Amino acid sequence: MKFYYVYILRCNDNSLYTGITNNLERRLNEHNDGRLPNAYTFKRRPVILEFYQEFMEAEQAIYFEKKLKKWSKSKKEALIKGDFDLLQTLAECRNATHHKYKP
Repeated sequence: MKFYYVYILRCNDNSLYTGITNNLERRLNEHNDGRLPNAYTFKRRPVILEFYQEFMEAEQAIYFEKKLKKWSKSKKEALIKGDFDLLQTLAECRNATHHKYKP
């Protein structure tokens, strides 16, 4: 059975990189070996694996990766720490036009 992984890396400049792969160990080595000079992580090595989630279906992994890529760094940090209360708070809409804030 093949698995797919969505992962978050912490780069040496403290930025976060989100990706997807079917071989987590190989992909982490590729990032740290700098095999792709145009890649985001190339000039930010070494990178450290901070989080990963395993999926059995590629479509589920792709959906989750796209979702994470839209998240703020704060939300990703809460996910990495497993702070689901903070994650919930950060996920709440703060827009003044949101129905919760209308009189």
